[in-house]
Amino acid sequence: MNEGTKRADIKRGLTVSIVLKQDQRSGTLTEGVVRDLLTKSATHPHGIKVRLESGLVGRVKRIHR
Repeated sequence: MNEGTKRADIKRGLTVSIVLKQDQRSGTLTEGVVRDLLTKSATHPHGIKVRLESGLVGRVKRIHR
């Protein structure tokens, strides 16, 4: 399920589901549109960190196609 671990798969304008820092224990997902990619490395085991259009920041868990 962890499809948000590769930076190359994530682009601005994509709709994604992220897990916010405060939701990491519960695993609650928040949906939104990517505004900025915050992770600089090519991959990250817990998901690429992004900022959504709404301003929320979290790690990508699912990419909506």
